[in-house]
Amino acid sequence: MPQLDPSSYASQIVWLIITFVIFYLVMARVALPRVSEVLETRQDRIAYDLETATTLKVEAESVLAEYEASMAKAHADAQSMLAQAAQERSAEAARCQEELSAKIAAQLGDAERRIDEARQAAMANIGEIAGDVALSATAKLIGVEPGDAALKTALKAASEGSV
Repeated sequence: MPQLDPSSYASQIVWLIITFVIFYLVMARVALPRVSEVLETRQDRIAYDLETATTLKVEAESVLAEYEASMAKAHADAQSMLAQAAQERSAEAARCQEELSAKIAAQLGDAERRIDEARQAAMANIGEIAGDVALSATAKLIGVEPGDAALKTALKAASEGSV
């Protein structure tokens, strides 16, 4: 193998240095600036993306805070409306209860008045009915019909004694 021949080492080293310098210059002048440019562009893009993400995060947090505030306000408004509706229904129920109580009280008063009238009518007729019953009972028991004056006197005495 010619590479291992010690007499050609000097020429091989010279050619190695020449190719190394050429490759080094090509890499330093062409390839590395392009790679450096790509890395720098990538770094700039990453920095821009991070900055944009930070800005968007701040905006999202402010939007979230506004949303939460509006939700809290809506919740408070809903609670207020529910409380107001419940209060209105309670007032309406109380008003209906009062109307019903007044109506029932009026009907009860009317019924009591009719009962009193019926009782008074019955009490007024009880004297006549008692007189008729007493006449008929006396006539059956004794066989004699007492006069109206004796009957009225006996009924008056009986009613005063029982009252």
